[in-house]
Amino acid sequence: MAVSMRDVDPAFQGAGQKAGLEVWRIENFNPVPVPKSSFGKFFTGDSYVILKTTSSKSGALRHDIHYWLGKDTSQDEAGAAAIKTVELDAALGGRAVQYREVQGHETEKFLSYFKPCIIPLEGGVASGFKHPEAEKHKTRLFVCRGKHVVHVKEVPFARSSLNHDDIFVLDTESKIFQFNGSNSSIQERAKALEVVQYIKDTYHEGKCEVAAIEDGKLMADPETGEFWGFFGGFAPLPRKTVGEDEKPADSRPPKLLCVEKGQAELVETDSLKRELLDTNKCYILDCGLEVFVWMGRNTSLDERKSASGVADDLVSGTDKLKPQIIRIIEGFETVMFRSKFDSWPQITDVTVSEDGRGKVAALLKRQGVNVQGLLKADTVKEEPQPYIDCTGHLQVWRVNGQEKILLQASDQSKFYSGDCYIFQYTYPGEDKEDCLIGTWIGKNSVEEDRASANSLASKMVESMKFLASQARIYEGNEPIQFHTILQTLIVLKGGLSDGYKTHVAEKEIQDETYKEDGVALFRIQGSGPDNMQAIQVDSVASSLNSSYCYILHNGPAVFTWSGSATTATDQELVERMLDLIKPNLQSKPQREGTESEQFWELLGGKSEYPSQKITREAESDPHLFSCNFSKGNLKVTEVYNFSQDDLMTEDIFILDCHSEIFVWVGQQVDPKSRMQALTIGEKFLEHDFLLEKLSHVAPVYVINEGSEPPFFTRFFKWDSGKSAMLGNSFQRKLTIVKNGGAPPLDKPKRRTPASYGGRSSSVPDKTQRSSRSMSVSPDRVRVRGRSPAFNALAANFENPNARNLSTPPPVVRKLYPKSVTPDSAKAAPKSAAIAALSSSFEQPPSARESMIPRSVKVSLSTNKSNPEANDKDKEKENSVTNKVESLSIKEDAKEDEAEDEEGLLIYPYERLKITSTDPVTDIDVTKRETYLSSAEFKEKFGMTKDAFYKLPKWKQNKLKMAVQLF
Repeated sequence: MAVSMRDVDPAFQGAGQKAGLEVWRIENFNPVPVPKSSFGKFFTGDSYVILKTTSSKSGALRHDIHYWLGKDTSQDEAGAAAIKTVELDAALGGRAVQYREVQGHETEKFLSYFKPCIIPLEGGVASGFKHPEAEKHKTRLFVCRGKHVVHVKEVPFARSSLNHDDIFVLDTESKIFQFNGSNSSIQERAKALEVVQYIKDTYHEGKCEVAAIEDGKLMADPETGEFWGFFGGFAPLPRKTVGEDEKPADSRPPKLLCVEKGQAELVETDSLKRELLDTNKCYILDCGLEVFVWMGRNTSLDERKSASGVADDLVSGTDKLKPQIIRIIEGFETVMFRSKFDSWPQITDVTVSEDGRGKVAALLKRQGVNVQGLLKADTVKEEPQPYIDCTGHLQVWRVNGQEKILLQASDQSKFYSGDCYIFQYTYPGEDKEDCLIGTWIGKNSVEEDRASANSLASKMVESMKFLASQARIYEGNEPIQFHTILQTLIVLKGGLSDGYKTHVAEKEIQDETYKEDGVALFRIQGSGPDNMQAIQVDSVASSLNSSYCYILHNGPAVFTWSGSATTATDQELVERMLDLIKPNLQSKPQREGTESEQFWELLGGKSEYPSQKITREAESDPHLFSCNFSKGNLKVTEVYNFSQDDLMTEDIFILDCHSEIFVWVGQQVDPKSRMQALTIGEKFLEHDFLLEKLSHVAPVYVINEGSEPPFFTRFFKWDSGKSAMLGNSFQRKLTIVKNGGAPPLDKPKRRTPASYGGRSSSVPDKTQRSSRSMSVSPDRVRVRGRSPAFNALAANFENPNARNLSTPPPVVRKLYPKSVTPDSAKAAPKSAAIAALSSSFEQPPSARESMIPRSVKVSLSTNKSNPEANDKDKEKENSVTNKVESLSIKEDAKEDEAEDEEGLLIYPYERLKITSTDPVTDIDVTKRETYLSSAEFKEKFGMTKDAFYKLPKWKQNKLKMAVQLF
């Protein structure tokens, strides 16, 4: 589409550069900006252009343009608004969706911008703007309709306007009455109270009484009598008449019209298909109450204006109906538009539109306009955060038919792909313990075990009176919360359940169940010690990937393989996993490109393999839907610009984040619907209402009102006081309105902001964390820094006399993952050396003790009740310390001599590097750098040996890798 500066109104220059709302009023056929303080104030005699800019998680800006037509606006002004909307779209690069909004018939999306409602004022620019609010207060009667957004319409102040089906607000000088028709829903009544609050704040400065009147209530009630007194006394209400704005939807089939030279011609077709739309033309799809104008990419601005004019003429002849006109650009079709077609391709190329957007930006930039917002913003890559406390108590069961078998702590992190598991995680909440109960479904598990797992988990939630949240998780699609809870996950091939074994026998397929003495290949992945996984894959070369590290074993032979694109963190995780999978054997490190023949033989020979990291579904901008599930059919309605107030306690809602979905269940949902919550989530994934290619195996959470976890509330500006209130939605809202617009003060304490995943915020003090993390029992040993399963696995496999020289030390547990504390940030090389030497003078510790960080073991020993034992321990510790200090001084002196004297064990770099053709033998291959001369060491590393050994271990390894010494 060709664009020139004459096509862009000066008022639109710089528009849409940042997220938010912008409004223009049409004055003398030109757009004039409306100040932010006047947003939501519309006059019935005017036309407006509204731009909503939204910033997505990918950094891109999305635009929705609406033009609003007051009931008394002139035809010329309405036409000018329509044309200016097309111009604004051109200025934004020709990708916005455009909506025609007629007073009283606005779309829910438009009304959501101005919550709780809009109440148009009489007058307009042509009539000098009457300001009724400046005059003496006038008693007015409004009818309110809508569960999610409220359509407010002023009706004649007369008894005949009232009926049993709707909700009415009577605004008098000293009091606001809400009359609830007997047939109205609780949700509508609650939403109407938001209108009452708005009128109270806007027209009464927040100072007036509020009264709720129930249809059919006896006149003996004082407020009821006062209400009916305004209508001359009580009398039976008339039957409701169907108004103009309540006509049934037009059910005729859609008609497709092609617009050429200002004329619309019917396209004859038996089936609507995407192929009917030509990129060089504009089309009108007439669906009765919805009229779509589709504009091809290659159409001119004049052609688009012409098509819009034809659509306006088309709907202007409909006296009884008020159709909505929605204009869309090729490549940016809405879900509603695509759903009208019998077939629509999943993927559409939109590169032309990107180019067009760039051209518009370049054009405006030459004119001196700031175009920063017109170009796609840089993608902000954020590491996913768990938003869950990690110091809780974990239990895991393996499902076997209709029963569940509790796993020992040593097996809690070992999952078989042919089995299903149930986990229960209890962790500190606001003022009580929160609980998450979930199922993990293996890829190769049988249907019987899957159904049983979900059923057993649901019964566990029910037994807790629905105070727990529930999760359904499939292998390979685990969310960050799951990995944070387990910390260490080992997924093994095969299964142990009877169902899996029967399936293998009946199908006569090979049983691949993991055997410790067989050939097995594990892909190692994760972000750190508190989030690492070992996934068993097929033992063939094609399973390798340059972006990962692997462990390969065949009985006593163990190899570690590092891809060329791996980091020091990846290699650290391999060492940690090696201590769990094969703790007592020395591994043979293999780097990509320098593998041994024995390594390839175990994998059946060389073959091609990928190099790109496996990507997970990204979390997208969330969408909230209200649900109606009846007789197996699911109907949903999107709630735009949602907030916590949209969650009604009588309903079920779905929060769609694309990579995972949350099913929120209100406290007053009936028991039958409550038990179907997980099914509703699965149905939602199947239907894919937004046509966004939802995965059927995406994680599904069931969240019960009053027990919302932080990983759900983060999508809202959450007030826990609201979710803790009693009563139905209307009763709660009425309490808030009468309390001045805020929930009662006697609400539970808000959760202390915590450092979820490294974000700077307050963390519970050290004493609280210690007491929580050190609470142990014979059945549950919890150590800060490691999950119960990790501790037990290590205790089960580790041998204190085994290799592990290169294994990174245990990480001290932080309350929330990746939150840095002053203690954890400090390195203590001298303490580590003392601790290492101390262990050589003492008896080998037990497996459990060897897994406890040194700082924790010391605190445990100093708390013993026997004073004599403590004195002996102190004497022993002092003697050990003195000996260590003496040795340290000697070692330091020896090192100084080694750097200055000749004839010591020093070898040339060419013989020490790992790719050497004449390698040195009989050296410690994990410390090749120590055999370099001082001069050559400084040449290679750019620092002295002293400075090098003060660096963290991971950084040392990274530098050694860079010079081929590791």
